Amino acid sequence: MEQKADILCIGSVLWDVIGRTPRYMAVGHDVPGRITRLPGGVAMNIAMALVREGLRPALLTVLGEDGEGRDLARAAEDMGMNTGHVTWSDTLPTDQYMAIEGENGLVAAIADAHSLERAGDRILEPLADGRLGSIDSPYAGVVALDGNLTEELLSRVSDSLLFSRADLRVAPASPGKAGRLTPLLRHPGATVYVNRIEAGLICDKKVRTARAGAEALIEAGAQRVLVTDGADPMAMATPDQILTASPPQVAVTRVTGAGDTFMAAHIAAEARGLSGIFAIEAALGITAAYVSESGS
Repeated sequence: MEQKADILCIGSVLWDVIGRTPRYMAVGHDVPGRITRLPGGVAMNIAMALVREGLRPALLTVLGEDGEGRDLARAAEDMGMNTGHVTWSDTLPTDQYMAIEGENGLVAAIADAHSLERAGDRILEPLADGRLGSIDSPYAGVVALDGNLTEELLSRVSDSLLFSRADLRVAPASPGKAGRLTPLLRHPGATVYVNRIEAGLICDKKVRTARAGAEALIEAGAQRVLVTDGADPMAMATPDQILTASPPQVAVTRVTGAGDTFMAAHIAAEARGLSGIFAIEAALGITAAYVSESGS
């Protein structure tokens, strides 16, 4: 019998190919380092972090019926995820992401997530056909949604009855795709997780602190936002309250997946009954441990 999932993770599940070096890097540099292939993508990164916190996520995504897709599904299952609602395609390849990280952080990255975009709303069918919910009985649990979905699909999600009862947790795929989240700001059950730069892009204004970014998002109609700013103070805001907290100071050895780890850790903290500043501080501590590990 299939075990019930604690949370749905909807979006990008792919292979991360990451090159890391302890040296400073700039355009054109050729340096020694390590290259690894790991399960990745926003939805997968969130799911992996949730598993580390003792939760069982279900993946709603598309995988190609190729070796890479089958390997990725097996890796997810081995980690304790539910892959029973994955959409399989014999015409679309499994997506990939490539990044280079140096001592100075992320140098460059390319996301090849075209299959997810082309699959469109096919990945949401379990929420409509009775397996996870329907129009008459919408899914009422926590949903982690990533911004790799098309702008059109994200806009439809914001108004869809299928998500009308969901505790919707939203993360951008990258600063370049942050604007896609704008329609979701009006969803009454949405919590939006972004960094300071992404907050500014969504609001089309420069914000110099996480607090300013959080305030701008609330003014734009968001119901709850959490805005991070690297090692600088982060902020959580609702129309009635704003909280700030400073991350623990650690030596950063990896950055890919840090925002997804924070989001998952905050969700897990609230699932354990923590709230407000206590949930924030728990999530910041877990994220600090993640970015200070080698990741190898």
